[in-house]
Amino acid sequence: MTDNLIPAFRRGYRLQWEPAQESHVVLYPEGMAKLNETATAILELVDGKQDVAAIIHTLNTRFPEAGGVDEDVKAFLQAAYEQKWIQFREPN
Repeated sequence: MTDNLIPAFRRGYRLQWEPAQESHVVLYPEGMAKLNETATAILELVDGKQDVAAIIHTLNTRFPEAGGVDEDVKAFLQAAYEQKWIQFREPN
């Protein structure tokens, strides 16, 4: 995965707060996936406009005590892609 790829939710998939679960979830046609705080922090930045580098920069700024989240963010985005929650596109 390169830093200039732009992640976006696939059609029919979305992030939302689910009161019954008391957490954020990814909703999709076949069901939903409950998210932890870290996954939520990453997916809240997936807007189809920001590239991977911008998402990482925002999270490194927001959580400086983490000591760099670059590889963790990339690993999570790769897993979200494999789960078919998100897709990537090249910048224009």
